[in-house]
Amino acid sequence: MRLSPDWIHQRLSDARSATLGTTDGAGRAHLVPIVFAYRDRVIYTAIDAKPKTTLRLRRIRNIEANPHVSVLVDHYEDDWNRLWWIRLDGTALIASDGPLRETALELLTEKYPVYAGQPPPGPAIAITVERIRSWSAC
Repeated sequence: MRLSPDWIHQRLSDARSATLGTTDGAGRAHLVPIVFAYRDRVIYTAIDAKPKTTLRLRRIRNIEANPHVSVLVDHYEDDWNRLWWIRLDGTALIASDGPLRETALELLTEKYPVYAGQPPPGPAIAITVERIRSWSAC
């Protein structure tokens, strides 16, 4: 069943977290949970202030080596008739400052009010979505 763009957009707007998949220069996969905002076929996320040893995380280094990424947003319930997932494949850009980072922070703060008092100090990541794949049992 082909899922409508409206159905996909609504799920992406409502979803609170996703998984970002990157690969390093040797092709080794790296998965990490993220919070995100989605607008006009771009996914925005940022390196926030949760305890980290550095703001130059592996996901940043991987994107510098290979900007092709995937984001998986999914929903699980014990009622398997309500399962769904959306995979977004695209090309990532890293923005340490400037309008792209400002847009990311604005959209993330709208979706996650905690960022109003604790804005992410690290770079933003903007992923231009080139392909969307999805599935739903409902």
